[in-house]
Amino acid sequence: MRFEPISRDRLADVLAARLDDLTPAEDATRTRVAVDGADAADPGRLAAELAERLRARGRPVLTVPTHGFLRPASLRYEYGHRDPDSYRDSWFDEGALWREVFGPLETGGSGTVLPDLWDPATDRATRSARRALPPGGVLLLSGPMLLGRWFPFDLTVHLHLTPAALRRRTPADEQWTLPALARYAEEAEPTTAADVVVRLDDPERPAWTG
Repeated sequence: MRFEPISRDRLADVLAARLDDLTPAEDATRTRVAVDGADAADPGRLAAELAERLRARGRPVLTVPTHGFLRPASLRYEYGHRDPDSYRDSWFDEGALWREVFGPLETGGSGTVLPDLWDPATDRATRSARRALPPGGVLLLSGPMLLGRWFPFDLTVHLHLTPAALRRRTPADEQWTLPALARYAEEAEPTTAADVVVRLDDPERPAWTG
């Protein structure tokens, strides 16, 4: 895979332009985008940068981090607090994402999305108000291990870190997640499956596949 250097500003600009030219699949009226990457790659940062560019172009945008859709602690920690397989398979509430995020954006849906569901700090429901995303709007879903789950994305962006960079940039108390991320890389093959791959070994000096 060949990567070309690109600045963060230019990357967000080019992705925003690509989304302007993109027609959502299956007659949907809103564009659904994955910004996929390990926490160490900070996918929420790129989602925020892209949202800023899209709003400047007059596009309604809703950013949704998957960490707002964690399952309750009793389910996440059923097999211990540091079980990699649980992190891969059962930490994130896929059913809630389908029901509260993707479902309302389907053709004929209400267009009102729940931006988050569960607060891991309090281990309680967030009780956030629903937010409307009008036709022509863009959903930016950011977080780890998004691909290979059959979510109906119109564009997928994967933030890639080499194994060495991933180890270096993952905090010591989160190193236990590395086997889960390695399993994701093997099973979902995000560098092949994604529409756009961005290498972020240095967060300020990205490179991408174009």
